[in-house]
Amino acid sequence: MELKFFKKSIPTFIFLALFSVVVIPVFYQLLKVDEKLKIYNPADVNPRLVDFSMKHITKDHTIADFELTNQNGEKITNKNYKDKIYVADFFFTRCQTICINMAYNMGELQNLYKKDTEIMFLSHSVTPEIDSVTVLKEYADRKGVIDGKWNITTGAKKHIYELARKSYFAVLDEGNGDENDFIHTEQFVLVDKEKRIRGYYDGTEKEDMEKLKKDILLLKEEYASQ
Repeated sequence: MELKFFKKSIPTFIFLALFSVVVIPVFYQLLKVDEKLKIYNPADVNPRLVDFSMKHITKDHTIADFELTNQNGEKITNKNYKDKIYVADFFFTRCQTICINMAYNMGELQNLYKKDTEIMFLSHSVTPEIDSVTVLKEYADRKGVIDGKWNITTGAKKHIYELARKSYFAVLDEGNGDENDFIHTEQFVLVDKEKRIRGYYDGTEKEDMEKLKKDILLLKEEYASQ
């Protein structure tokens, strides 16, 4: 009786085995799709971070074209970041508070991905009138910045502040980039190869840096599967 039951069960066992081989990988792939990072548009961000002129945008937001100058006096534009995943932040060289941890954490990321040609970094000075190319060069040398990997930039103040407020949504303060305007933020912003925002992170917190590393991996996997 038991032998007869076992013989009848063999086709069922074979079916279950084949089902597991075929369905489980498919199910795993479906789960991986759900792990894709969010694409941030103005409507998805804290309204206090979004310039009034941008709040109506619900899709297809990208970082605006930019033109800056790096620590070597080289012109840096969005073309330098074409087909790159990058992390952006806003800092100033005389900062003695959050910028210290931010620079350390950005340096750690740079060293972690220094051989990864897909990943780059971009820092914008919020005191460009003070942070000249010479000042930025000295700062970059102190922080171990790798040329071509991490651009420490200066430029027109109105341009940088507009990027912070209308492209990256990185600051809470309102302003127009004039001489009395000043922004200060700990935000690291993850940007994909299409210039879309894919994540925000506190650049002073270790936990957020670990999340950023995981999100960069997810983003790389997303591109690898295309």
